Amino acid sequence: MLKEFKEFAMRGNVVDMAVGIIIGAAFGTIITSLVSDILMPPIGLLLGGVDFSNLFITVKEGATAGPFATLADAQKAGAVTVNYGVFLNKVISFIIVAFAIFMVIKGMNSLKRKEEAAPAAPTTKECNYCFSTIPIKAIRCPSCTSDLTVKA
Repeated sequence: MLKEFKEFAMRGNVVDMAVGIIIGAAFGTIITSLVSDILMPPIGLLLGGVDFSNLFITVKEGATAGPFATLADAQKAGAVTVNYGVFLNKVISFIIVAFAIFMVIKGMNSLKRKEEAAPAAPTTKECNYCFSTIPIKAIRCPSCTSDLTVKA
């Protein structure tokens, strides 16, 4: 049983999938940082200094009554909140990741199409009368001397 598991785990597809998952997780953290640390601050500044990660709605007051300046203050007080700013950051992260994956797959598909170049145009054809192979531009068969411009 251990031998079978080793064979399964060391298959190319399983190892490739594991590498893809690890790289995908690392890519996800980079995108999260890109969104929260680079993209959202300027967008928030353009919208009047809004910090999206601190956009929330208080559903139920906590131990201390609000209003709360930040989401951390509300959570520290034990308030129940709907964190739509955090959700917005996650949606933007997802859109960026999805677009990046789309671009990678699009690039891979275009490379694959280049590898699968169209087959070369045929240079020979078959005589309709004697079935010998002749050049594509021939108008008379060299074997049987039939006129190839006339349809058989």
